[in-house]
Amino acid sequence: MKRFYQGLAALLMLILAGQGVLAQTNNLNVTTTAVPFLRISPDARAGGMGDLGIATSPDAASTFYNQSKIPFATKDIGFGLTYTPWLKDLGLNDVYLLAASGYKKLDNDQAVTASIRYFSLGNIQFTDFSGNALGSGHPREFSFDLGYTRKLAEKLSIGLAGRYIYSNLASGYAASGSTYQPGKTFAADVSLYYHGVTEEAGGWNFGLALTNLGGKIGYTNSAIDKDYIPADLGLGVSYTAVFNEDNKVMFGLDMHKLLVPVPPQPSNTGNPTQDEINDSTNLAAYHSKNLPASWGSSFSGENQFKSLMFSVGAEYAYQNQFFLRAGYYYEDPTKGDLKYFSVGVGLKYNVMGLNFSYLVPSGSGTNRNPLSNTLRFGLTFDLDSNGDNSNTSSSTQ
Repeated sequence: MKRFYQGLAALLMLILAGQGVLAQTNNLNVTTTAVPFLRISPDARAGGMGDLGIATSPDAASTFYNQSKIPFATKDIGFGLTYTPWLKDLGLNDVYLLAASGYKKLDNDQAVTASIRYFSLGNIQFTDFSGNALGSGHPREFSFDLGYTRKLAEKLSIGLAGRYIYSNLASGYAASGSTYQPGKTFAADVSLYYHGVTEEAGGWNFGLALTNLGGKIGYTNSAIDKDYIPADLGLGVSYTAVFNEDNKVMFGLDMHKLLVPVPPQPSNTGNPTQDEINDSTNLAAYHSKNLPASWGSSFSGENQFKSLMFSVGAEYAYQNQFFLRAGYYYEDPTKGDLKYFSVGVGLKYNVMGLNFSYLVPSGSGTNRNPLSNTLRFGLTFDLDSNGDNSNTSSSTQ
């Protein structure tokens, strides 16, 4: 286990501390970023539908996927808490993601939101390149959001959020003349939502979300080439079919694209010295792009369809109290080859709801999902300011 911790620490340093990635294996060209915990689905309901969340019905966790959904929530106040074990298959109990979110409607047209994500990487034994012990640490990351959303029309809304991001991977340790320190930055989300579903007839919902639009992160006191954070463009659509007053089914599709430039491929001139010079120059140019240029360049240099990630999911609701969910997530083989099925259930009674999701084990090696064989648990509360908390739910509206 000690060797595993050492390997994990080394991996975090190499991938997240600003060194970039040039190596390509079997045509694999994965776009890496700092703070990848921001890409972990932090909600058990969405987790049961293949991480579907952009155009589903509004709930407290909408702040993580598309907060512009909130004005269409049926309750005035909502908040939720989700616990997600991480790397459970490896027997680790101190690596987890904890997420909390909530909203308060100011009136029928506008609302404020807040959320926090805390990712613990457990206790890690740090070593130098010779294997000498440097002590132990507790790497951790978190983000905190505040947002505002309002209706632009009867069926259209917009959301804006600001995010503070903190990443402490190896604070206080020194190597190669540099001292590691926490990475910090700010980011913003902009989202739109079209709500066409009615309680009686169902209908279509559409969503667009631009998330994590913010500054780069550096992890040393001398960092020049800082890392991009996982800026993302997401599009979503869902359709709700109402069979009768007790039975409904929602089907949805989300499509995501990282707004991060693809790392430069290694040179192969046959001259090791020249290759090293070329790689250093290309990597410096890669890191030096300003943010708008980096977002724009993410659409060039490769087959764009291969850079897309898809979530397909469905949710069956009985009397807005009992929910069955299933979903599938797909990523192109050249971009990480992450594919998995997920299932989930939900129970709603009065103001409280319980959500569970399970990710079916799939893949092997580097493309095996860290959530494989893991049960996620979420707790939600929906309240009305006027005290009318009858047994209804916004989960299938």
